[in-house]
Amino acid sequence: MLSVTSAQLDAWLAAFMFPFVRLLGMLMAAPVFSTRGMSTRVRLAIGFGIALAILPAAPKMPDIAPGSGIGLLVMGEQVFIGAAIGFTVRLVFAAIDLAGSFIGMQMGLSFALFFDPNSGGQSAVLADFMSLVATLLFLALDGHLMLIHLLAASFEWLPVGAGLSGAGWAQIPRAGVAIFSTGLLLSLPVLAVLLVTNTALGVLTRAAPQLNLFAIGFPVTMTVGFLSLVLLMGNFAPVAQSLFERGFAMVPPLLEALTPAVAR
Repeated sequence: MLSVTSAQLDAWLAAFMFPFVRLLGMLMAAPVFSTRGMSTRVRLAIGFGIALAILPAAPKMPDIAPGSGIGLLVMGEQVFIGAAIGFTVRLVFAAIDLAGSFIGMQMGLSFALFFDPNSGGQSAVLADFMSLVATLLFLALDGHLMLIHLLAASFEWLPVGAGLSGAGWAQIPRAGVAIFSTGLLLSLPVLAVLLVTNTALGVLTRAAPQLNLFAIGFPVTMTVGFLSLVLLMGNFAPVAQSLFERGFAMVPPLLEALTPAVAR
């Protein structure tokens, strides 16, 4: 007769629940998976399938009952760890959104806003366009598979039950500091062209005051901006790929910083 003890049941549940909870935390914040177009049921099904797939390769989980107080605390830690991994990679898309907002504002499209269901608020049209292109490139470059690989490797870098270092959370704001500079550098070619265009229009208006700046300036700025954007899109793929690699490279130092000194 087959008999299962409570200790064996707790070990089986711990072996599945701890990776599953960390995976769900990543799916809540990671790009592509965190969009509102993906329902909660689909997200749970994806998390369940990926957890089963990485379970044989995952290291041994601690002998902690998931239903105990310590087990619930460890599960909460796994949610934060997974969310930190997904959010770190999501910062790359935030930089691309910021670049689109800069370009749209300089082109005179700051009023071109619409409700974005993913963010739950209004967003610039060009920012959403560049974010959509970045998402397609992310999927084409197997970024979602790299994200899953990072999560599977995170159990080696930061084992379950090792605890968390409070000083490690400061790595996320430091990574967020690079958003503004990265977005500005990404949009800088178009901004430079538009700056020259606006300067030329100002000189032209000064030389011929009878010209209506609002009548000719807006179409010229729009045309030059779209032409510059087309040229930018021709070289956008390698730039986006380097940004994705940079986002993935920020995850191991983050997990190392989150690891307590005792567990290293």
